[in-house]
Amino acid sequence: MFTDFKPLQTALRAIPASRRFGQVVSVDTAAIRIGGLSVHGHVGDQIIITKSGNTRISGEIIALEKNYVLVMPYGPSDGIAIGDLVELNYTNSIHPSEAWVGRIIDAFGEALDGRPLYRGEKSVPLRRTPPEAATRRSLGARLNTSLAIFNTVLPIAQGQRIGIFAGSGVGKSSLLAEMARGLDCDIVVIALIGERGRELKEFTEHVLGPEGMKRAVVIVATSDQSPLVKRRAAWTAMAVAEYFRDQGKHVLLLMDSITRFAEAHREVALTAGEAPSLRAFPPSTANLIASLAERAGPGPEGAGDITAIFSVLVAGSDMEEPIADITRGVLDGHIILEREIAESGRFPAIDITRSVSRCLPASATPEENMTIGAARKMLSIYEKAAPMIHTGLYAKGSSEEIDEAISLYPKLELFFAKNGPETITESFTLLTEILNHPD
Repeated sequence: MFTDFKPLQTALRAIPASRRFGQVVSVDTAAIRIGGLSVHGHVGDQIIITKSGNTRISGEIIALEKNYVLVMPYGPSDGIAIGDLVELNYTNSIHPSEAWVGRIIDAFGEALDGRPLYRGEKSVPLRRTPPEAATRRSLGARLNTSLAIFNTVLPIAQGQRIGIFAGSGVGKSSLLAEMARGLDCDIVVIALIGERGRELKEFTEHVLGPEGMKRAVVIVATSDQSPLVKRRAAWTAMAVAEYFRDQGKHVLLLMDSITRFAEAHREVALTAGEAPSLRAFPPSTANLIASLAERAGPGPEGAGDITAIFSVLVAGSDMEEPIADITRGVLDGHIILEREIAESGRFPAIDITRSVSRCLPASATPEENMTIGAARKMLSIYEKAAPMIHTGLYAKGSSEEIDEAISLYPKLELFFAKNGPETITESFTLLTEILNHPD
């Protein structure tokens, strides 16, 4: 006999005691003006417009004026007419629960996998302030990732926030899936923002797989959806990660991508009247990214941590474009994926000499830092000499260091492509053996 009435009680408590209504005043290509709600609505509140024929469309308040509120719809505005009835809906929060683990949901906390999804008892705000800086713990211990490159030269510490900077088609999604499957954590929260709809099932069933889904919550906003939905998906994912962090759990947050989040905000901000700035991104973009990133990281005493990995789409490897530059400045490290390395067949296609993990040197022992330094030095020497080597201008014996780098380079390439069950200690042992025995 079914006796758990908590989901029903939660749903009943969410029904408002009263409702407020307004009317459509004007409609243009991107926004709708609503009269009668300016003293009751807040930026971020949702609205529901009832069109002729009793069809309904939802939207969100993006700006307030004295006599009207400015709204962007979540879908096409076709069929909306002046005078249509508008209901104000105060739903700027979500209700996560343990039942969300293993599920695929949308930006509003609704199931996308065809099964019932019950609301949690506690409401969680979408845009929560980060923990007080003075109360946060330092980064935790290094995390085993099952990837040799991250177990050694580019370590990830518990509570660290890093960015993966990559163009399209260089293995970014595969790398994120490897992290979801292999990195030590309790819960994985994955935000897929602006992805192609056909890729969702492929990612969850084949790339992530059943083992990865067992401890994951996947939040999705596809490329065809409103910029409001894409932006909200990022906030929903962060709010879900905070929910589990507050229970004392270590959460891995994977967000793909922060670029589409920023592009969605650009469209919303420009529609709301904010002036464009660098490459048409409004000035609020930098603070938007920083405020999202700051919510991740080590929690205060008594709470868990959010280890966050944000992907950043970089067109033509331009690390100086606005979103890449902003993101690199607020995170604790950056991982750069190179197309040339991907085309050579090495996965992950990380440019080690240009990538940085800011948990070093504190997260490694003095001996391990020496090993990391030696590996980076050999890679740097080889890359500087590569043009001469590849054109046949370098003669063996001209430089002992270059000769050593040439000998080590193929072995280091194989090592950095290694994916296996080795622990951090075992990975360092293998790397040390390679460096000490170049022949």
